Amino acid sequence: MTLKEKILAEHSKEHALAIAEEACSSAKQFKALMECYLADDYRLSQRAAWSVSWAARKKPAMIQPYIHVLVRRMQEPNVHPAVIRNAVRILQEIDIPEIFHGDVMHACFSFIENYATPAAIKAFSLTILAKLTKTYPAILGELKLIIEERWENETPAFKSRAKQILAL
Repeated sequence: MTLKEKILAEHSKEHALAIAEEACSSAKQFKALMECYLADDYRLSQRAAWSVSWAARKKPAMIQPYIHVLVRRMQEPNVHPAVIRNAVRILQEIDIPEIFHGDVMHACFSFIENYATPAAIKAFSLTILAKLTKTYPAILGELKLIIEERWENETPAFKSRAKQILAL
């Protein structure tokens, strides 16, 4: 059974973890998982995204060659929110290479400014932006302004992360 077939066979946390474990066994397997993540089939890419997230936590070095893929994917129109959510989840937990800072900041600001963005994507984006304020302190003012403007209409997840930023 191919990795693609395995991913599509079931959708559960246990299964996603097993796929991640298999992907972490070799660079070839990890590449196969990333190919599923990039698939046009929304169900395949959605399910692969969860496993990519788990694999990146297990072996962060394996995601490094694919950071450009995550950054590109989170900017593509009509991508399933699960794919974006898992990309920003990964990016919040790693050191993002400087070459991607501009694209990541732009995407994350767009996510937090859009009322339709799912809560988890906004929360992870806030964490990424907070980390980037250490390198780019000039963005802190804009970030705080957006938080204050949206405060009343945002979710508890947004507010929890935003409180930490407002305290900076």
